[in-house]
Amino acid sequence: MEIKIDDLTGKEIAVLLEEHLQDMAVHSPPESIHALDLDRLRKPEITFWSVWQGSGLAGCGALKELDVYHAELKSMRTNPAYRGKGVAKLLLEHILEEAKRRGYKRVSLETGTMEAFEPARNLYASFGFRYCEPFSDYKEDPNSVFMSKEI
Repeated sequence: MEIKIDDLTGKEIAVLLEEHLQDMAVHSPPESIHALDLDRLRKPEITFWSVWQGSGLAGCGALKELDVYHAELKSMRTNPAYRGKGVAKLLLEHILEEAKRRGYKRVSLETGTMEAFEPARNLYASFGFRYCEPFSDYKEDPNSVFMSKEI
């Protein structure tokens, strides 16, 4: 699998991110959806990666700089055809290494509390992320959990 910085112009990534937003709408009330659309991902403080197996888009993820020492993991998504094949693990390793290389001391994330988000929470916990208080502009929300990892 190949991980590369993505400019968010490809049709495949647009489709995967639209599926991501639709999936969030199924599992979370509108006020608890913090996933970003294409336009909101195209910001200088966000680096977006896609994972490819040959010509197939396997997944994506992003890192948003909150300040010089703190970044947020965003838009982690595995294409359903590639689930269970280590895509998320590979990408999370890559993003954490990049965060370390950039000098961040902490990486945080927000994800859902519902059962559909359990695999994501388990993955993050297996990488040493621990539950924490809301960070950045997030507020307490019964549909969200917040996790953070010192690096």
